[in-house]
Amino acid sequence: MTVVAVRGEALREVDPELAEFTVTIVARDKDRETTLTRLRERAEALRAVFDRHGDAIERRETSGLHVHPEMAKKGERVTAYSGSVSTTVVVRDFAALGEMMLTVAGQDQAHVHGPTWSLRPESPVFRAVRRDAVADAIARGKEYADALGAQVVDLIELADPGLGRTDQVGPFQTYDAGAMKRASYGGAAPLQLDPPRQRVRAEVEARFTITTPTVL
Repeated sequence: MTVVAVRGEALREVDPELAEFTVTIVARDKDRETTLTRLRERAEALRAVFDRHGDAIERRETSGLHVHPEMAKKGERVTAYSGSVSTTVVVRDFAALGEMMLTVAGQDQAHVHGPTWSLRPESPVFRAVRRDAVADAIARGKEYADALGAQVVDLIELADPGLGRTDQVGPFQTYDAGAMKRASYGGAAPLQLDPPRQRVRAEVEARFTITTPTVL
């Protein structure tokens, strides 16, 4: 029995479905209660901004609250209190993204990072690229068999790359085709964002039995 082993590959470029950015607000004062009050007020102002854009937001998550005393260079004397709270926002409506990020960046003592672009984990694009990779594997198997003057008889194995083998290449890779294009902040004019295309790549390994080669 003659066996042909091939790797099927597929790549698609698609528009992103989600944009994510993180905003951190900070507060600092010699008095602890004043620091906490400022932090709470700024957090409430930030929530108000997000509430106004609720229809455009997929989800938002507060990652953590940090409040700590600042010590003098010597001893344990407290010189001030610092606090921060970070919120990660995932946006589905890109038309509202630029205005939202500018408004957030304009909040008192707010630090903004992002956006990063992605597809939803359940996006049908992933399934479509997997099917493309399988089709490519089948086509390659037939091409190799034809080059040997043979025909494909049966499929004996179809697997993600590296499954049960030493190859460490992952079955799926998704990456930002325009990772170096990021938004900048500042100014009163509307912020125009150009979502970079997302490249979705899939690989499969296949093994076929073929008829006895006639070309050797």
